[in-house]
Amino acid sequence: MTKNKDNKILLTDTLSIAPDSSSLYPKPFDRIVRGRHRHRVSNALGLTKFGVNVVCLESGAFSSARHWHTKQDEFIYVLSGTLTLISDEGHTEMTEGMSAGFPAGLPNGHQVANFSNSDAWYIEIGDRPKNEVVTYPDIDMLNTVVNGKPVFTHKDGGSFSKK
Repeated sequence: MTKNKDNKILLTDTLSIAPDSSSLYPKPFDRIVRGRHRHRVSNALGLTKFGVNVVCLESGAFSSARHWHTKQDEFIYVLSGTLTLISDEGHTEMTEGMSAGFPAGLPNGHQVANFSNSDAWYIEIGDRPKNEVVTYPDIDMLNTVVNGKPVFTHKDGGSFSKK
């Protein structure tokens, strides 16, 4: 991250930011997001109140496990390609110029998938609550965010093995 010691507005070439293809999910759920590559724009610009990522989803890739947040609002905007929004309503195709919002506290699990034959690009934006719970309705995982740090457990509170 660039430190802004001179009180200047920071600019960046977004695609020059090294993509982050990692996952915080514990095994075996980390495999869900293989093929997701985030250019973490907010981090590069020193923003701390909300997150902005420019994301490339390879063909066959998913943005996340289907989930919903108790405190975080989320927003996505499709830049190019075709994505499929998966929610309680089913599958909805999203193309360039379309957007979706996911209000905090709405218990409607969501994720986007790329079922097309080429890469798809989108912007994701979300605020950064210090404490919240993220629920994953389709898998045995819960994320309790404490002081900004994710703590993943099974839904019954049990820990994931360190294997």
